[in-house]
Amino acid sequence: MRKTTALCLAGAMVLTLAGCGGKGADSAGTDAGTTAAQTTTALDEADAEKTKDTETTGATAVTDPTEETTILVAAAASLKYSYEDELIPMFEAANPGIKVEGTFDSSGKLQTQIEEGLEADVFMSAAMKQMNALKEENMVDADSIVELLENKIVLITSAGSDSDIKSFEDIIKGETIAIGDPESVPAGQYAKEALTTLGLWDQVEAKASLGTNVTEVLNWVAEGSADAGIVYATDAATNEHVKVVAEAPEGSLSKKVIYPVGVVTASEKKDAAQKFVEFLQSDEAIVVFEKYGFTAN
Repeated sequence: MRKTTALCLAGAMVLTLAGCGGKGADSAGTDAGTTAAQTTTALDEADAEKTKDTETTGATAVTDPTEETTILVAAAASLKYSYEDELIPMFEAANPGIKVEGTFDSSGKLQTQIEEGLEADVFMSAAMKQMNALKEENMVDADSIVELLENKIVLITSAGSDSDIKSFEDIIKGETIAIGDPESVPAGQYAKEALTTLGLWDQVEAKASLGTNVTEVLNWVAEGSADAGIVYATDAATNEHVKVVAEAPEGSLSKKVIYPVGVVTASEKKDAAQKFVEFLQSDEAIVVFEKYGFTAN
C-alpha cells in the first residue's frame, strides 16, 4: 500500500513538472517571438524615419534660402559704375544669401553672348532693340521685362578743350569724332539716328572712330585722341576729364533712350534673378541711378 501510494505521488510530480515545463517553454517561445517582432518593427520604423530625414535634408539642401547663390548680370557698359560702386553692394547687404557678379559691354555684344550660351541670369541693355530681339528668340522671359530707365545722348569734348564745338551741328568741325559702332553699340545707333536726322551723318562717318562700347568712346575723348564724341549723359557724368557741350536736339531721335531689364529664360536661379530685378525698381535703387544721371522711366 505504501509502495503504491509512493508511486502515485511520484507520477503526479512528474506530470506536474512536465506540465509546468511545457507551459514555461511555450511562454518563453511566445515572449521571444513577440520581442523579435517588436525589435523588427522598431528597426523598420527607425529606418523609415532615417529615410524620411534624409529625404527632408536633401530637399532642404536644394531650397534652403540661406544657402549662397551667385547670379550673373549682363549689363550695358554705361551701368558699370552704378552697379559696381553702389547697387550690387546694396543688394548683397540686403540679401546675404545671394552674390552678384557683373559683366559689362555693349548691349549688342552681350546679346550675342547670351545667344551663344553665356550663362547670364539677368540682362539689362541700353536700348529696347537688343532686349526685344532676345524676347522674340525666347531667351528672355517676356513677363519679366521692365522698361526701367531713361538716358540722354550728349555731345562731349575733353574738359580742357577750347574748340568751337558747341552744338551737335558743330560736330563736323572736329578732325576725329568718336562714336560707338552703330552695328552693336546702342549709343552709336542713337548717335547715327540723331546725326542722320540733322543731315550730318555722311560727314561724320568720314571722320569717325568707331568704339566697341560707349566706355571706349568716352576714354578717347577724355585723353584727347578724339576731338568730340557722342555718349550717354550718364557716362559723361562719371568722367571729370570730359565736358558736355550739348544734348541731342529735340526731335532728332524718334524715341526715348530706354534701358530695359529682364530675367534670362535659361537661368537656373530665377528666384534670385527676379529678386535682383525687383530690387532695381525700388526707391533706393532709383535714387542711385539718378545720382549717376539716369531718370526713372
